[in-house]
Amino acid sequence: MNDTFFSRCLRRLGMACWWACGLASLATWADAPPPPPPPSAPSRCPSLEDWQPSDLYGLWRAEFSPGAPTPITLLLERHPELPGSVRGVMQRDGQRVWLSGDVDNGDFTLEESDNGRNISATWLGTVTEQRCGREIKGTWTSDKTPSTRQFVLRKLAD
Repeated sequence: MNDTFFSRCLRRLGMACWWACGLASLATWADAPPPPPPPSAPSRCPSLEDWQPSDLYGLWRAEFSPGAPTPITLLLERHPELPGSVRGVMQRDGQRVWLSGDVDNGDFTLEESDNGRNISATWLGTVTEQRCGREIKGTWTSDKTPSTRQFVLRKLAD
């Protein structure tokens, strides 16, 4: 292979550029400010008096005792017609169930309707303050049959 003076100069120039870039980036790295600290832990939990309907928005998992063989997932969102309330849906036994409710000073109320018009069950509970509002415990009462069950709602996602 025939090396010309020009090709040797280009190779040396390329090597010099490579070294210069490497040293420049090394110097930049050494002078770079340290990375930001990781996000701090969230501040303490809001008090029950500070709870807002927006704290209920998201996915929740309901577990019942005694009774329900499988947990139920609820989706709660802002109620479009009633400020200060939530509206949502869940599936029970393959049927869509509509939900509407609110929270006031940690007291949770949720009504469900299996036909979209009449109340078919009521959830009354209390936000668990020690769990930063990610858990609600209470009693579910059917309006169709004389049955009640204890429930625990746990927040899955916002």
